[in-house]
Amino acid sequence: MTTTADQESTVSARPGKRSETFTTAVAEKKLKTGSGSRDGAVRAGGLVAMIVGVVGAFVAYQLSLGYEDTRDSVSAQILATAFLALAVLGVGLYVAGALSQLMRLWLLRQVVESQERHDELVAALREGRS
Repeated sequence: MTTTADQESTVSARPGKRSETFTTAVAEKKLKTGSGSRDGAVRAGGLVAMIVGVVGAFVAYQLSLGYEDTRDSVSAQILATAFLALAVLGVGLYVAGALSQLMRLWLLRQVVESQERHDELVAALREGRS
């Protein structure tokens, strides 16, 4: 399948043009584009929980290797498991914050496209009456 140079330049230029069109439409309609009030805090908290969980689990495991009594060793391994659970919770918080931001952008795009379609329909109906 062959394409012309004109088609290739149109395809490669399209993402930038769509982005500019979207940004312009959002600015014209004065839509709220800020992030959620807690998204940044949730993502930061998730990142901190991931780091603390992994580091804490590693430290607890290393401490368990130095114990001679198996009861102490098992207690340290339980602590390591709890830290790993904290790391998994952090991953969940981070992913939830990221998906929330993505869904907010998707919804904003849907609103802009819906308003554009509505405006086109109203313009076509008005032209039909004249």
